[in-house]
Amino acid sequence: MSLVPEIDYGTPASRAEKMVTLTIDGNEISVPEGTSIMRASMEAGIKVPKLCATDMVDAFGSCRLCLVEIEGRNGTPASCTTPVAPGLVVHTQTSRLKTIRKGVMELYISDHPLDCLTCAANGDCELQDMAGAVGLRDVRYGYEGDNHVKARSNGETNARFMPKDESNPYFTYDPSKCIVCSRCVRACEEVQGTFALTIEGRGFDSRVSPGMHEHFIDSECVSCGACVQACPTATLTEKSVIAIGQPEHSVVTTCAYCGVGCSFKAEMRGEELVRMVPWKDGQANRGHSCVKGRFAYGYSTHRDRILNPMVREKISDPWREVTWEEAYAHVAAEFRRIQYQYGRDSIGGITSSRCTNEETYLVQKLIRAGFGNNNVDTCARVCHSPTGYGLGQAFGTSAGTQNFDSVEHTDVVIVIGANPTDGHPVFASRLKKRLRQGARLIVIDPRRIELVSSPHIKASHHLPLKPGTNVAVVTALAHVIVTEGLYDEKFIRERCDWSEFEDWAAFVAEQRHSPETIEPFTGVPAEELRAAARLFATGGNGSIYYGLGVTEHSQGSTTVMAIANLAMATGNIGRPGVGVNPLRGQNNVQGSCDMGSFPHELPGYRHISDDATRDIFEKLWGVKLNNEPGLRIPNMLDAAVEGTFKGIYIQGEDILQSDPDTRHVSAGLAAMECVVVQDLFLNETANYAHVFLPGSTFLEKDGTFTNAERRINRVRRVMTPKNGYADWEVTQNLATAMGLNWNYTHPSQIMDEIAATTPSFALVSYDYLEKVGSVQWPCNEKSPEGSPIMHINGFVRGKGKFIRTEYVATDEKTGPRFPLLLTTGRVLSQYNVGAQTRRTENVVWHDEDRLEIHPHDAENRGIRDGDWVRLASRAGETTLRSLVTDRVAPGVVYTTFHHPLTQANVITTDFSDWATNCPEYKVTAVQISPSNGPSDWQVEYDELARRSRRIAGKLEAAE
Repeated sequence: MSLVPEIDYGTPASRAEKMVTLTIDGNEISVPEGTSIMRASMEAGIKVPKLCATDMVDAFGSCRLCLVEIEGRNGTPASCTTPVAPGLVVHTQTSRLKTIRKGVMELYISDHPLDCLTCAANGDCELQDMAGAVGLRDVRYGYEGDNHVKARSNGETNARFMPKDESNPYFTYDPSKCIVCSRCVRACEEVQGTFALTIEGRGFDSRVSPGMHEHFIDSECVSCGACVQACPTATLTEKSVIAIGQPEHSVVTTCAYCGVGCSFKAEMRGEELVRMVPWKDGQANRGHSCVKGRFAYGYSTHRDRILNPMVREKISDPWREVTWEEAYAHVAAEFRRIQYQYGRDSIGGITSSRCTNEETYLVQKLIRAGFGNNNVDTCARVCHSPTGYGLGQAFGTSAGTQNFDSVEHTDVVIVIGANPTDGHPVFASRLKKRLRQGARLIVIDPRRIELVSSPHIKASHHLPLKPGTNVAVVTALAHVIVTEGLYDEKFIRERCDWSEFEDWAAFVAEQRHSPETIEPFTGVPAEELRAAARLFATGGNGSIYYGLGVTEHSQGSTTVMAIANLAMATGNIGRPGVGVNPLRGQNNVQGSCDMGSFPHELPGYRHISDDATRDIFEKLWGVKLNNEPGLRIPNMLDAAVEGTFKGIYIQGEDILQSDPDTRHVSAGLAAMECVVVQDLFLNETANYAHVFLPGSTFLEKDGTFTNAERRINRVRRVMTPKNGYADWEVTQNLATAMGLNWNYTHPSQIMDEIAATTPSFALVSYDYLEKVGSVQWPCNEKSPEGSPIMHINGFVRGKGKFIRTEYVATDEKTGPRFPLLLTTGRVLSQYNVGAQTRRTENVVWHDEDRLEIHPHDAENRGIRDGDWVRLASRAGETTLRSLVTDRVAPGVVYTTFHHPLTQANVITTDFSDWATNCPEYKVTAVQISPSNGPSDWQVEYDELARRSRRIAGKLEAAE
């Protein structure tokens, strides 16, 4: 095993189609027009020395190492900034160039510490490499000159010296080793788009500065790692490399956080992870990363991990460690007893959107073939099930239409109900880059998210709608487009049902859908909405990106269909730069849906009642399948309270913290007789569990994830599972204990079974993924290379379907007792319920959930920033600290749900989407008042959690 090689070509690739032929060092080379001489040389295998150049950022031309000579031209131009031209004859190594390069390197080394043997970058330092490449043997200027290397010079304090900045938890900044190449500054600007770094000073005083001479932790830096990755010296270095040393081998795998699905090189020493480095060939992230994927992997070795199976008779008892065989036998016996006593439908299971496709497939197979029912559900239903329903109705497929590369071709972007910079930061960086290039942005969100206004980015229109009025606003956009004749008639006649369009057009053209009519209850100024509609319809390629602020509503499915209507009406489907793009919340939300995790659908979104589909699985599995849809999670909990549902197998989900109406969830779990939780930690749901099966991390297993763009990416094992088994092995062993004859020896065999039974995965195999890197489904005989863009020549369902989208106000209404509206979301540094990120240094940025409240609402209630407040709704109450900000509008408050002590979902109600039961997390009527302590529920819950985590014979386990 060795490090996965990556070539740095020095400058980005040109997209030109025209080719140019030139000669470099006697070799005739043809490259696209606009390519730099440096890149052309590298593509020919000729390495030109460089320090300031890297292919992740544009050419800069400051280091003066990459100089070349061109016949017929004077001087020695920088190869990184000089484009190729027909007939050029270039020389990269002459006596003149050698002399210049040595002189340049002497200047660099004269102001650089010579501690190479003890430097963390030893063996991975480009300055060191270039000194060797140019043949540097001595420095004429000495090593004690006017510099900032040492704290004291000639016995006196050196004013130019700056101490190492170790404020960031993940990397250090050593100014003494900075060569002022500006690569970190340019990476922060061009790749990440934060503009947190600059160069301060002149000459020998020059060095990188976070913000206005601040510490990294106090600056605008978001710790994405782009600067660390770009740094050619040890100026910016991961603390893990300083502690462990340079890695000796690496494995390409996929991040297990959000739905972007970034590819990383896990760089290792033995079985110890040294660092995660974004892989440039990763087609979702293109070599970029965020703080979570890049650095927040420490949870995998955290002391809180449970590594041995545990059982207990009652949830008030301490846990008792048992062997795996005892745990499997206990679960099988309990499930058999419950089914014998209460009936076949008295047990069920929940699949995980954090586990692999293969593991999810096995869980639903266990439930259908082993339990004999269809009582299977997933957390995907509580986030993006309206996407599946809405897009399925309109287009015929239950997924987004584009790849992430498509954003590079868009002209107008609508971001609705999503906060990409916090929830999907790598995609957000790609979007911001396109916006800086001139694309226009429309933000539809109750909050002033970062994209509304940030460095070099400003939305053309921000429509700050009142929570719960999505359908009215999107329909009003369509009203303007239809009544002003801005729709694409040619596209509609060719690709959609014209009669359905006419019916829909007549519907949206009604005056009650006009911007002026809806302004009083949506809060969106009519003229602003009209201008946004005109921009989207006439601005060129129009794309729509949306998140949970669309789906987690009582009309979530309706809003998705309204978005699909808008895209079809403007002809923005079926080519690069357009489309309808759901931003998935977890790493395998798309995959868990694809794998048949819903009670009414088998893998591939085929209904359980379809005889032909069931026949495929019955023949392969050797069992008779139930043709009746099973219970969704809320139905399971209702049935548990009623006494008819008594056992559940939950893999990798924490429904007590993530699902709405926490009191209802806890009542349902408490009423069950056998709750089996399979996870990394004793999560909140495990407080009510009778059996705990230790889970494995993404670093400890093989498999695949499917990201938000339908991309199937390999997950590769880089270390031995600390619990002894990958999650798919645990499920298989449990199935065996229940009498099923499963004998998979590797997840590739599970994928082969998926491909054999699921048309959209027909040609997917591990061998194929090794060959192509990743592929977007459908990948079958019709689309053997996958489908980066859907619906190119026609919709999957045939003709695109326009659907009336009647706005129906939610039943959750404000009033005198609860006059404010609560909506929820995420922050950059934390992920979902926080079980992973709370066990990393990311808590430095977000160690508690805060309640955002507008200054006007805070003043009326006597609340100051940082005060403890009581947050109450019809469902319950909790306490947390306030954050007074004008990012939210008057009448709206906002919080996150990353910390279990907050118990934010005690507040949310049981209202849900009419089509899919997706909970209405985003609209809850609340009241805010000063508080001097935790709520009764928080006190009771904290005591329950403390008692439920006791392990016999051990100190109390920490959550």
